[in-house]
Amino acid sequence: MLSAFLMASSLFTNSEPEVRGTWLTTTANEAISRPEHTAETMRRLRDIGLNTVYVEVWKNGYTEFPSETMARAIGVPMRVNASPQGAVQRDLLEETLIEAHRNQLIYIAWFEYGFMAAHQGTQNELRARKDWLSLDAQGGEVAGNGFVWMNPLHPDAQDLLLGIVKEAIVKYDLDGIQLDDRIVWPYINMGYDDFTRRMYRQETGREVPADPREPQWVAWRTQKVEAFAKRFVREVREVAGPDFIISLSPGPHPWALENYLIDWPAWSRWTDNPTWDEYIPQVYRMNYAGFARDWPSQVSAMGARNKDLIAGVRLVGDGPDAAREDVTRHVDLTRETKSMGHAWWFSRGVLDLFSKELKDYYRGPAPHPRFGADWRPAPVRFTRGRDGAWVARVPAGRYRVIAKVEGQWHTVGTHEVPAGRGATEVKIEKPGASAVEFLVQRRG
Repeated sequence: MLSAFLMASSLFTNSEPEVRGTWLTTTANEAISRPEHTAETMRRLRDIGLNTVYVEVWKNGYTEFPSETMARAIGVPMRVNASPQGAVQRDLLEETLIEAHRNQLIYIAWFEYGFMAAHQGTQNELRARKDWLSLDAQGGEVAGNGFVWMNPLHPDAQDLLLGIVKEAIVKYDLDGIQLDDRIVWPYINMGYDDFTRRMYRQETGREVPADPREPQWVAWRTQKVEAFAKRFVREVREVAGPDFIISLSPGPHPWALENYLIDWPAWSRWTDNPTWDEYIPQVYRMNYAGFARDWPSQVSAMGARNKDLIAGVRLVGDGPDAAREDVTRHVDLTRETKSMGHAWWFSRGVLDLFSKELKDYYRGPAPHPRFGADWRPAPVRFTRGRDGAWVARVPAGRYRVIAKVEGQWHTVGTHEVPAGRGATEVKIEKPGASAVEFLVQRRG
């Protein structure tokens, strides 16, 4: 099995390090709709040449993994959103994490909804917590973007978001976590709920102005967004340690600042607080010309931190798909600007529309800039012995033991092979399993 580890490194010798990522969601596609789809999706993404997946794990008021934080808050520990109420639930985080790591992909848990509680058409337990919600001047719950938001100033809402993120970090061998454009102020016209009005009055001696763009009112909310962002990064880093990506995928600057009160380029220059490791502005343009017009301004805004900038590139979504002849031009531009890479919105475009173009363009995998080529090596595969036990020779290291039972992989334990012994024969007893593998354990 030692040769498999060496082979993993040699695959990357002709490729410069860059992030090649995509987002995976349960909406508008089948990529992770069932365990067998998840397995095939991760295999294909690796074969195409990607090295990173950003996988939805928090959506529309529910975690898609078992969470004690959510059980305490709303009485529902987990719900995969594509499943009907009452259906058998899957731990989508564990399922996708195992298949990603089996295929040597870097896995970033994407806490998609951030402070959003629900889509405007959804009634759920979190939306029922009326004291947690942000309101507009007319008392309406729905922001200008069509979603209901928790108040980002409310301590219970902050603790909920931090709680589910830290739970996932402790429980799973993640490579990172991501928040996106939902860590922001819910929208420029929000913040007229009683909780925010009281806080503003206590801190400024003034009433909340009727004009949502009044400069002091805007500046105060912008500072509050940044204060939570600092707390978030600081507390996550304390739990996760150094070899862990804390990712942010905001709207483009300065549009996001003007409408959602997030000055993320300034966040990249914090000196009084740990900061985000990577920034993926969603420069989702309908055509390459629009991307080529707007991407350089994101690079300019980041300045010296451009090396930590990744382009969020739209392939599919509302409106027309990307033009086939323009897809790889986006990557060419990110390389010309010496940025860290690119992430495709979203996996349906990578898998269903442009897989051949991307595979031909990439011509094999590339190492991740932060982790290198051997961070997630190929799994060690066991064979069943005559006595029914599973046996393999395993190099020194710390491993997650995964077993395939009734067609689905599960983590069933950990195992450590001490250093200094070379490859060692390991025997695992796992009745009922149809396969057993070891995955390198990087954390926990």
